[in-house]
Amino acid sequence: MSRPELVPGQSPDGGVMTSPAPVGYQQELRRGVGSLASFAAGFSFVSILTTVFQLFGLGFALGGAAFFWTWPLVFAGQLLVALCFAELAARWPISGAIYQWSSRLAGTTAGWFVGWTMIIGQILTVAAAAIAAQAVLPGIWSGFQIVGGAGADPSVGSPTGAQNAVLLGCVLLVITTVVNILGIRQMAAATSIGVAIEIVGVIALVLVLFFLPERGPQVVTHHTGWEGNGGYIGAFLASSLMAAYVMVGFDSAGELAEETHSPRRTTPRTILRALIISGIGGALLILSGLMAASSLTDGNLATGGLSWVLTDRLGDVLGRLLLCCVAVAVFACTLAVQTSGARMIYSMAREGALPFHRHLAKVSDRTGTPIITSVVVGVGAAIALVVNLRQAAIFTALASLCIAMLYLAYLGVTLPQLVARIRHRGLPEGVDESGRPLFSLGRWGLLVNTLAVLYGAGMTVNLIWPRPEIYDLTEGTWWLRWSALLFIGLTLAVGAAYFLARRLHHRIELRHVPHTHVEPPAQAEAVAEPA
Repeated sequence: MSRPELVPGQSPDGGVMTSPAPVGYQQELRRGVGSLASFAAGFSFVSILTTVFQLFGLGFALGGAAFFWTWPLVFAGQLLVALCFAELAARWPISGAIYQWSSRLAGTTAGWFVGWTMIIGQILTVAAAAIAAQAVLPGIWSGFQIVGGAGADPSVGSPTGAQNAVLLGCVLLVITTVVNILGIRQMAAATSIGVAIEIVGVIALVLVLFFLPERGPQVVTHHTGWEGNGGYIGAFLASSLMAAYVMVGFDSAGELAEETHSPRRTTPRTILRALIISGIGGALLILSGLMAASSLTDGNLATGGLSWVLTDRLGDVLGRLLLCCVAVAVFACTLAVQTSGARMIYSMAREGALPFHRHLAKVSDRTGTPIITSVVVGVGAAIALVVNLRQAAIFTALASLCIAMLYLAYLGVTLPQLVARIRHRGLPEGVDESGRPLFSLGRWGLLVNTLAVLYGAGMTVNLIWPRPEIYDLTEGTWWLRWSALLFIGLTLAVGAAYFLARRLHHRIELRHVPHTHVEPPAQAEAVAEPA
């Protein structure tokens, strides 16, 4: 059974607040997220300082300076996806957005598998984000290189660097889990502060690097720095991993919809704003880094990335100061990804769709947050790190794998959205909390949605392609090379086994309760919005 809804206009403490029309769930999560914090959630997940610093060296090594052009291509594709998501966020502002949207568009069975894929992908993304600490902290202070000592190789491709990355990543996960447990206001404040510092850091970095050019912007018109053999197209596609890894997670504003004030109006804007600002800032950061690097051919840019550019061009003091901004961004990014994953698990658990759902769906009376799900995501990410403790290839393989799974989950939304758009000649219409029409693509919807599906399918294939430079740095281990397909297949098989077992025993309730069919309101309504 679905939980009873609150009386319209009345919160548990008797207060009256404005919020979206009922969507079939009792309001348990506390609405402590404003428009700034909603934007911060999406921007922190994307986190250009974290992710560009993580994979700049890899992208350059795979494609040379011309890898820059993968950025605008991926940005254009993800903008199509974000536009589709913005429409859905306005119509169904519910936690566990990807699962909820897919369930409403394709049915609860398809939605369950999309949600399951998204959960595993998010846990792996948390682990990959936590690894970024290794790309920054040893550059700030050599004492952070605990494994092997200050003189050890800190690059994540080395044994000492990989092991230290696991250690620092686990410490970071403990911190972000504690912040998530404290409550949504603490999480929102942490991400908002982190985003403010990150934006200031991006602006400062871009300006400083642009004023220290070694070459002009024409550097991106050739592939200097690429040392591969054969055709360049394959190398170019491989280097797009960097951009694909960065520009995901803008949908996390939708994950916090039930904790956001006026989500039908706020969330679509913050989804688009997070991606657009990240796209512009990231392009300038990559370009300025390529222009300012003292050399494109001595190997330092490929191994050290932007961290090397900063310390080499700005000196230790200023370079380390700016790296501190990156360290804050790494924390905010890991926190935002973990929060998003926790809300996805909570959303599925309260419908009885996961093991131990009664515990996972429990919301703390004190903090108003699902504590157990935050712990589960943190522990799951730590396990993903620890099992790869002695694997130097963990960085590139984990990054590509987690993003491939997110792209699969995204495709599980945009594809049924396209089918629904064709069948019903559009999506449900309605108004937001202010009485204005919901965000809509109008007559452009079919074209945008179609291109989003084609882009998502193509990029998914590109990400899981068994490239040895991504998945098998040993160049001789077949199962590593095919690890993406093997892991995704295993994930779906385990999910299918659980799903079928519960169905056979009549213990699973993937409910087509009224919330699945609730239409957006025809006029603004006042419903519960607890503080």
